[in-house]
Parts: sequence; C-alpha cells; structure tokens
Amino acid sequence: MPINTLIPVTIITGFLGSGKTTLLTSIIKTRQEHRLALLINEFGEISIDGMLIREILANQSHVQIHDFPYGLIAYDDNQNFIPTLQAISERRANIDHLLIETSGLALPSAVMEALQTPELANDYILDATLAVVDTPWLLENYSNCKNNPSLAMSRMFEQQLEFADVVVLNKIDELDEEQLLNAEKHIREKASNVRFMELAYQAKLDIRLALGLKLHQPSETATHLYIIAPLTDTPEKSTSDQQRFDGHVHSGLAPHIHGLTTHKHFHEQDPGWLSFVLQSDETQQPELIKSALSSIARQEPLLRCKGFFYTKNGFMLAQGVRTRIEISPNHDQQQTAHSELVFIGYHLKRNKISIILSEITQTSWK
Repeated sequence: MPINTLIPVTIITGFLGSGKTTLLTSIIKTRQEHRLALLINEFGEISIDGMLIREILANQSHVQIHDFPYGLIAYDDNQNFIPTLQAISERRANIDHLLIETSGLALPSAVMEALQTPELANDYILDATLAVVDTPWLLENYSNCKNNPSLAMSRMFEQQLEFADVVVLNKIDELDEEQLLNAEKHIREKASNVRFMELAYQAKLDIRLALGLKLHQPSETATHLYIIAPLTDTPEKSTSDQQRFDGHVHSGLAPHIHGLTTHKHFHEQDPGWLSFVLQSDETQQPELIKSALSSIARQEPLLRCKGFFYTKNGFMLAQGVRTRIEISPNHDQQQTAHSELVFIGYHLKRNKISIILSEITQTSWK
C-alpha cells in the first residue's frame, strides 16, 4: 500500500510519573484539524489516565480513546492489541493519526515490532517514538542510577530512551539553563542515538514537534524541519532569535528499522513490579490523603500513585511520584461516591499500605 495511505503512529513512552498523560492531553488540545485515535495503556486494574483524558476532551468528537488496563499492550500475552488496531484501520477515512501511550513500566519496542507484522504493516507506519522524561527526577537521581545500573528503575528508564527518536524534557519550568544543559548531557550519555530533544514548558509541546515527523519513512518522503528554541526562551517568546542553537533540516533519512525481538512480559523477568487498587466508601480529607501518601512513599518502595477520592465538596484527584504528591479538584468526575487509589511500585506490601492509609486518613481502605 502506498505510504501516504498508511495511518501514521506516534508512540509516547516514559517512566512512571514522567507526565505522559499531561503531555498527551496538551497535544490533543492543539490537534488543529487532526482526527486522532488514542490507545492508552496503564499498569493497573483501572485506567485513571483514560478517565482524565475523556473528561478533559468530552466535547471533542474527533478524538477516539481506547483503554488497555492490566499490563502491557502488544506483548505476547495480549490478544487485544492487533484486533483493536485492525478495527481502527477499518475507519481510516475518519482517522489521521494514531497515538499510543505505553505503560510507564513498558518498553515501546513491542508496539514497534507489532506495527511491522503482516497483520498491521499494510495499514500503519511508525511516525516517531517520543520518550517523556521527568527532568527534575533525572537531575536528582542521575548519579545514583549511573552508579547502580542494577536498579530496576534505571534499567527500565535507559531502555525506554534507547528506542526513542525524540526525548521530551518535561517539568522544566523551574529549571535554569545550566540544569537543562546537564539534563541533555545525561540523556546523550544514556542514549546517543536519540535524534531530537524537545523542551516542554508547562507540560506543553507544539503539535508540529509531535505529529507528522515522518522519521521512519523512506528517504524520498522524509523531510522534517526541526528548530529548537534557545534554552532561555519560554513558550511565549519568539523562536526567531536563535543565539545559541541553529535550526537545521533533517531530510533524506534512510529507512529506519529497529532490530527488534518481542520482549516477554516483564513479570517473567522481574516479578517485583506490582500494582493494586485500594478503595474506600468513606468521605476523605485532602490534607490527610496527601500526608498518608507521602508517608507511604517514605516507608515503602512506592514509585507512583494516582486516583480519585471523595470529599464533602466532591471528587479530588491525587497524583504522586514518590513523595511529590499533588492534590487538585476534579469536579467533573462522575463516579459513585467511593474513592479509588492506584499504587505502583517495587515489592510493595498491600496490607501495610492499606494499614498506613487507613490509620492516617482515619477511614477504611481495602
């Protein structure tokens, strides 16, 4: 099938809490006339990210969302991925681009390989793989990860970068130029094959830097103008004054095929990664929820927590990366009056977390 009739696919990868969903939401909001299909994968029993995006984009009829909770899409033991993409391809007249957000504990390579199978190769072409990075986390933990390569977080993080075409430095609003240069240096040391590096102020990335990059097409069709703003610029400032960096054109790219072998489900290699949901039917207090989640992160190897909890004023949203906990209103949540929190980490003890959460919030969590 001619390349211009294939559906382009952008894969968004990144470790737990890097900001993939927030970045994806900003891309969708600036989609212009693009008609998008989304596949959202989470490592957990419920799809918090899918619910968030649906609420934010409730009035955008040209965005179709498909949730893939439980584990990893496109791996050997997942029988839903290819049929779902085949169903999407049957509606190609109404879809301009497919975005796939992988689980924070997944590698994008399984999706990349699946796109090259006979079942999908005649309908899809990989546009680019974007790796979203929690830049403050990178700067705080780089030395530790570098000196301890056996750490599970370090292994997964570096492998995600290895498969990326574009690295998006996220959460950079409070960082200065020297810190951004250090972050870029660390990325280059870990993944020298990354083609482009982008800056996401306020978790926003111009859609022109995310879709339509054509990095995996034959040379005669691959042309991408790439201009990076000076590190001192903010999104509101003009990018025309390029004092530190020159814009440069990447064209005539040769076919870019990764040598891929399907990765087995990571549970087979490291069963220590766990995810579970705790629920409560009682009314919660935001300050106690925040205190409890911070306490859990200090006592247990918790990497990520997220979910909704019910208060006397309605639902609130909780998002946490280790001890960094954010609580925000979520008035659009339409669930029944019970709370659900997802916990993701390494060798977590469910009973202990349930006890800590119940004791600090003075409510029952099971």
